[in-house]
Amino acid sequence: MKTDIQIQKDVMDELNWEPFLNSSEIGVAVKEGIVTLSGIVDSYSKKLKAERITKKIAGVKAVAEEIQVGISPAYRKTDPEIAGAVYNALKWHSAVREDEIKIKVEDGVVTLDGEVEWEYQRNNAKNAVEHLTGVRAVINLIKVSPRITPVELERKISAAFQRSASIDSGKITVSIMGNKVILTGKVRSIAESEDAENVVWAAPGVYSVENKLDIEEPEYAF
Repeated sequence: MKTDIQIQKDVMDELNWEPFLNSSEIGVAVKEGIVTLSGIVDSYSKKLKAERITKKIAGVKAVAEEIQVGISPAYRKTDPEIAGAVYNALKWHSAVREDEIKIKVEDGVVTLDGEVEWEYQRNNAKNAVEHLTGVRAVINLIKVSPRITPVELERKISAAFQRSASIDSGKITVSIMGNKVILTGKVRSIAESEDAENVVWAAPGVYSVENKLDIEEPEYAF
């Protein structure tokens, strides 16, 4: 079992390895496997990148993300300018119909609302705007409309788990309650747990996911 000091070192090494980030801007604290990230970065996409990297580290049970986005005056945009950039980004994204998405921008925080058929469209809308200059955060309220029966949905998800190289499908149970999917069982890391959840969200008609997967403690030989 990894100690907190080992986990902290692994996280810091991985952040330092990522060329997109300046690891000196990010603080890492660990207590009982829970990692707290702090500091100030100059873009929302860097904030997300640091969180994603941390979740992939073995032994990390959870991530408390407290990184702030500090945009320099030279790159600041007004809310109307950001809203226009968001609209154009959605317009040019082939997987998203901009007329189905409502956009709100307040103090650099972008809120997306509306309804789409697939979860990948919901995610693509967020991904299309989170890197834009001046964006401090993105709140994704877009909903996915159900288009599939529960039995067919469970079959599709189970088959997708079996195809995935990063997921041990034999340790995960899929349950359906209406348009809600519940995952139970054991996984090796937060990254595997999120991979499983992402597979579920990629299925048509999924409205919500309850992830009850437990993370197994890594075993080491001494």
